Amino acid sequence: MQWRKAWARTWDEVRYCSDACRRHRVSDADRALEAAILELLATRAGTICPSEAARLTAGEDWRESMEPARRAARRLVAAGEVEITQGGRVVDPSTAKGPIRIRRVVG
Repeated sequence: MQWRKAWARTWDEVRYCSDACRRHRVSDADRALEAAILELLATRAGTICPSEAARLTAGEDWRESMEPARRAARRLVAAGEVEITQGGRVVDPSTAKGPIRIRRVVG
């Protein structure tokens, strides 16, 4: 979330950056995706694809869970638990386009 001057007086009360974010509150399914990402990373030495977490939680309908899986990864980046990479380099999750990989925070 980026700082906005309008929030200066009420920064401690700001929970969402926009109405769109407010509508996309974190649900139980979102928490399950976060847990799936962390579980998969705990069992692997390298990186994972968000689709692996989507498949783990949604089964046959995993494609519909791809964007929620990417959002879960972005929340974990904000929490400092994972990094999002493209081509082996860490990228800004808010600007990453195309295929991404997720890995534990390095050092």
